[in-house]
Amino acid sequence: MPFIGNQPALSYTSFAKQDFTTSATTSYSLDHPVANANELALFINFVRQEPTTSYSASGTTLTLTSATSSSDDMYCVYLGKAVQTVNPPNASVGASQIVDASITSGKLASGVLPTNTPSFEARLSGSQSVNHNTFTKVQAGDEILDTDTAYDNSSNYRFTPQVAGKYFVYGSVRGFAGGSDGDAVRIIALGFYKNGSQVRDYNGFDTHLNEMRHMEVTASTIIELNGSTDYLELYGKIHAENTSNSGVEFNGNQTYFGAYKLIGA
Repeated sequence: MPFIGNQPALSYTSFAKQDFTTSATTSYSLDHPVANANELALFINFVRQEPTTSYSASGTTLTLTSATSSSDDMYCVYLGKAVQTVNPPNASVGASQIVDASITSGKLASGVLPTNTPSFEARLSGSQSVNHNTFTKVQAGDEILDTDTAYDNSSNYRFTPQVAGKYFVYGSVRGFAGGSDGDAVRIIALGFYKNGSQVRDYNGFDTHLNEMRHMEVTASTIIELNGSTDYLELYGKIHAENTSNSGVEFNGNQTYFGAYKLIGA
């Protein structure tokens, strides 16, 4: 039936109970203040006592007519105090009781929401000499980010995440052809390698010129990794105009490699 008057905000109600540690005394303290003895149902050895005759109460003081002993069992129920709480009983609230889109991120504990990890980014700290027109692994040793210590930046220069999923992988290779006058970068390429085999490759345009001493290619893709043994590496290739050029190299800072796990993919 409809509720008459203002609907209470506190909905879960139970009567408060207090257990006492007894001793040879007539005076005890109450957890909740009361106006008089009639607001309490007092039990000694499981027998209900008569208010005002067997005990009196005022505020938080309970006074017995006769002293108890340490072996007595004594407790009271607060008849005048229905303890109310806005906390529902355990397991009583389901998804249907929660308003859609009402939970904000501030109400969630740290670490509950998924994150784009493992993730890393590393850059080439200096120039790396390479052979002409040959795919060569980029030795990106300057770590910018490595959330799970999954990137080897000192020997193999590979990313081995221990979490399965699809990863957004990106990289950039900047090439330089030095050596004698007239040398130039004609084509530069980038390749993503999984477990030692190329899975994606991208070529820069063929300039047909002898003037481009610097050129770079940047690419990105999505690669699925098993989270146990799969690893990723970045390779680059420079086609120099002068094939005998000994000054072909990857440039530091502009050459980088990174990846992060996609959420929900």
